[in-house]
Amino acid sequence: MSLVVQDAFGRPFELMSPGRRIVSLVPSITETLFELGAGDQVVGVTKFCTEPPDGVRTKTRVGGPKTPRHDAIRDLAPDLVIANVEENRRADVETLRAAGLPVFVTFPRSVREGIQLIRDLGVLTDRGQRAEALCASCERAVAEIADTQDGRSRVRVFCPIWRRPYMTINADTYVHDVLRTCGGENVFGDRPDRYPVVSLAEMAAMRPDMVLLPDEPFPFDQEHLEDFRDLADVPAVSADRLRLVDGKILSWYGSRIPQSLRTLLDILQG
Repeated sequence: MSLVVQDAFGRPFELMSPGRRIVSLVPSITETLFELGAGDQVVGVTKFCTEPPDGVRTKTRVGGPKTPRHDAIRDLAPDLVIANVEENRRADVETLRAAGLPVFVTFPRSVREGIQLIRDLGVLTDRGQRAEALCASCERAVAEIADTQDGRSRVRVFCPIWRRPYMTINADTYVHDVLRTCGGENVFGDRPDRYPVVSLAEMAAMRPDMVLLPDEPFPFDQEHLEDFRDLADVPAVSADRLRLVDGKILSWYGSRIPQSLRTLLDILQG
């Protein structure tokens, strides 16, 4: 009996049997595969796949998400390659498919879609029972957080993902939905571009209550707080609510969703 899930474009993706030799080109998916108990089925990962450290240490590195080594992937003879619309290039996916490799392309843009991806991975790896347990944990966290939001005003948040130029996120992104789920309001959510370029003057005009500076994809750190020090009229600055945060809590979907949501909720309410 074949295994069928929907890919990023709503098309059926079919395997005739569970993946036993998997190459993951997405760090958060690599982590989730191990959480599903499918770590032994993973044979190749990218150089940015860091979780879990002991698990990925022994896996073959096949390059970066945007610079995969096609020959190294082919040599591993995978029966399943997992990619993402944004983290991986279309040309690489097409090259791997042309070599006869089955490539499952993902693209979760909401917490709910991130939870569904866990179920899909459970189907493709024959780890459905464990996947349902992880999904139940995720759904409990979402419900618990929703209960805390009754009567609360949303926290207006500026969350850049790049510097020079400053870039942020609109409503059609996973990061936006994570913020929304935890009671945040993305001040640039209505921009038409998924990753709009903005100036700090534009940010100041939006008067966010909090600024979150994640350490990925751009590695914001202590020195970058100085960019905001002269913007004393911004509520986030005057109230000293500039926060350096682990980028994984915002952008890594999959098995870490419950932990990430609870951590972000604490930050927004703190």
